[in-house]
Amino acid sequence: MKYRLDLQFFAGEKTEKATSKKRQDTRKKGQVAKSQDINTAFLLLLSLGLLALMGGYFKDQFLYLFTHVFDEYLTKDITANTVQTLLIEMSISLAKIVGPVMAIAIIAGVVSNFAQFGFLFSPEAIKFDLKKMDPIQGAKRIFSARALVELVKSLLKISLVGAVTFIILWQNMDTVMTMFTKTAENALQFFGRITLYMGFAATVVLLFIAVIDYVYQRFDFEKNIKMSKQDIKDEHKNMEGNPLIRSKIKEKQRQMSMMRMMSEVPKADVVITNPTHFAIAIQYDESKSDTPIVVAKGMDHVAFRIREIAKANNVTMVENKPLARGLYSKVELNQPIKEEFFQAVAEVLAFVYRTERKM
Repeated sequence: MKYRLDLQFFAGEKTEKATSKKRQDTRKKGQVAKSQDINTAFLLLLSLGLLALMGGYFKDQFLYLFTHVFDEYLTKDITANTVQTLLIEMSISLAKIVGPVMAIAIIAGVVSNFAQFGFLFSPEAIKFDLKKMDPIQGAKRIFSARALVELVKSLLKISLVGAVTFIILWQNMDTVMTMFTKTAENALQFFGRITLYMGFAATVVLLFIAVIDYVYQRFDFEKNIKMSKQDIKDEHKNMEGNPLIRSKIKEKQRQMSMMRMMSEVPKADVVITNPTHFAIAIQYDESKSDTPIVVAKGMDHVAFRIREIAKANNVTMVENKPLARGLYSKVELNQPIKEEFFQAVAEVLAFVYRTERKM
């Protein structure tokens, strides 16, 4: 009894890699290996690049927005038309400023996710589920090993990013202390430049952490989707029991069998026909068998295909209705003909050989 229980325990232990079906089912639920840190780091990198390339553009847009409002609308009377025009112009100006940033955010999100797990649309992932609101499950997630890893990772990010930005700021402390002697424009240029330096340095640190996190997420994902030997057996049984899958397998097998049979027709010595309903291809090779063998047979559409292939490969066709019916119904494919058909088949083969010698 104890031995049986031990076997059941080990059979239920998840030690096997997930099958392709398990991976597909998991992916349909939106469960994939991904790191949010990669998304964050990539978004920050593109955003900083955008600021570095288009900083002058953003400055001009903000200056135009403020100067236009103060010069044009502060001296005008407040009317419905004035307010409407002001809102429209401010919305257009803000769209010019926010538009590039939103576009970069969308591009960063799409590219970083696609790089991690490809294209994925999962309706099940956004479907409302009351189990997600279970406070007990929520408490388990809070005090789980994953939560501990996330806490350590967050502390590491704060520490490293804080250290990098502090080092850069400390190296430029002398310039910072003399900013009161600079003009406002020079001060803004300096702080903008040092902000970009700190941002790029922090991004490099985040990318380093993100790569490590992605490796961990893949490891954790593979661990979570592992299957037991019993799970694999059950999955195999379910797939075999699915009528749709079973019918597809049988259809595929029939197609492969048909292709193999048709490939034997050009090797046949003769094709005996009904002439339209049946076609039986016979091959006689003394080195393989003492009696002729039926290498292909069929009726209606299959018989038509056999005749087409025989004609294309110059295989002799002989019309013999009783013999064709008898061979089709009583001789299996790739089997020698029965004794009752010896005489008739021998006469057909003799006729074929005489015809070929004359030709």
